[in-house]
Amino acid sequence: MRAVTRTNAVRPAIEEAGAECWIGDPDVVGTLRYALENVTVVVWALGTAAGSPEAVAALHGSRLEMMLGRVTDSTVRGVVYEAAGTAGPAAFEAGRAELERARRTNEIPFAVVDADPGDERAWVAAARDVIDGLIGVRRDSPV
Repeated sequence: MRAVTRTNAVRPAIEEAGAECWIGDPDVVGTLRYALENVTVVVWALGTAAGSPEAVAALHGSRLEMMLGRVTDSTVRGVVYEAAGTAGPAAFEAGRAELERARRTNEIPFAVVDADPGDERAWVAAARDVIDGLIGVRRDSPV
């Protein structure tokens, strides 16, 4: 698993959890280009992103659109979108619209996690369910 963060400050926690850490910024989608190499599922978990209302809206609109363009003709086989948190209903509606557009135009499958990101156990279970669904893992089969 590869996790993207904007700063090195959380690198130790990411690596301790067993993930590869990548420094990138969803506001500068080009910094994510190489983070997508050999990735099967992208998790766009920005439901609790902080910043100005315009910046947060862009993460669920134009930045998401740009990232979805990057996954076309890549190893990515699905996108998980976090549609819960502090970003608000308008941002989540815009994000879902971008995902629907990507599915129509480039056949990029997606799934939505709408579990409360403040409830870690519920969020992880919901994320695992939708990731399993995207990659075709059946719950009654060994993982």
